[in-house]
Amino acid sequence: MTITGQRIFITGGTGFIGTALCKQLADENELVVFDNCYRGKPQEKHLSHKNITVIQGDILDKSALLKSMVNCTYVIHLASIAGIDTTVKMPVKVMQVGIIGLFNVLDVAKDIKGVKRLINFSTSEIFGEFCYKPEEGECSKLGSVGEARWTYAVSKLAGEHLANNYSKAYGIPVTSVRPFNIYGPGQIGEGAVHNFVVRALNGDPLIIRNDGSQIRSWCYIDDIVDSMNLILTNEAAAGQIFNIGNPRSTLTIAHLAEMIVSLSDSSSDIVYQKWDGADIGLRIPNVEKARNLLGFEPKVDLKEGLLKTIEWYRQSSKQNFVQRSREAPCSA
Repeated sequence: MTITGQRIFITGGTGFIGTALCKQLADENELVVFDNCYRGKPQEKHLSHKNITVIQGDILDKSALLKSMVNCTYVIHLASIAGIDTTVKMPVKVMQVGIIGLFNVLDVAKDIKGVKRLINFSTSEIFGEFCYKPEEGECSKLGSVGEARWTYAVSKLAGEHLANNYSKAYGIPVTSVRPFNIYGPGQIGEGAVHNFVVRALNGDPLIIRNDGSQIRSWCYIDDIVDSMNLILTNEAAAGQIFNIGNPRSTLTIAHLAEMIVSLSDSSSDIVYQKWDGADIGLRIPNVEKARNLLGFEPKVDLKEGLLKTIEWYRQSSKQNFVQRSREAPCSA
């Protein structure tokens, strides 16, 4: 089932996941994309679709949200400040956007009434340094106060509590989603796949934090988009929290770098650098709840997804859409 004939409000809609959602939903729905565009003007051509209205605004501005969200029947809240390095540089802003921004979105949804579903994007980071197939109800395991790495995760966990309480107190049908390492065409920022692919295509060294033994499960963008459609169209999703990822696409960061170098026919070296900051050693999702309640099943395996991603960046670099990747090492 596909959602049709709705007015959908998407915060952070010019970002990686947001633009992929717009591409799927725009033909059959009216979309209002609300984004501060802090990464610059979006390049994706489908955002100029006749059914998409892009509003440049800040979710910390509640009056702007209220004006823009009127008459919307579905809300997808993606806006956040993510990335380890960015979080370390601007931790207060990260928490303001994560907590106050979500509060504003929820409060406006309450005031305008008529919202049939509100999807709140959380993060798998709430499970801490070692995360092996946790169920949604398991306790979070965050790091100590003062370690900037956990600022983003703390704001997202607080947001889950806030969303849950709004759902109970005001009847807003909220669903929270915890994505596990999403990658694919169009990704920018600090993600390891994006970083490695761009550097491999440029012939630059792929830089890894410490020994590269960190383990991750990688979920292709099409699978997270499919999960959103399932949540939007399934009444049973209201009031729930879901882990979304692909446990079959699991490997170390070092192996990921080797795969990307091989699949892109690159001559890049792989370089290991010491990193003293907090890191995540293991992160593998448990998606049984989403499978049983929604019928979610990740379809794209890692090799297929990486080949599609590499080809997109190869073509995009010819059109000057992709800049050279940053120098900082990766563990994602």
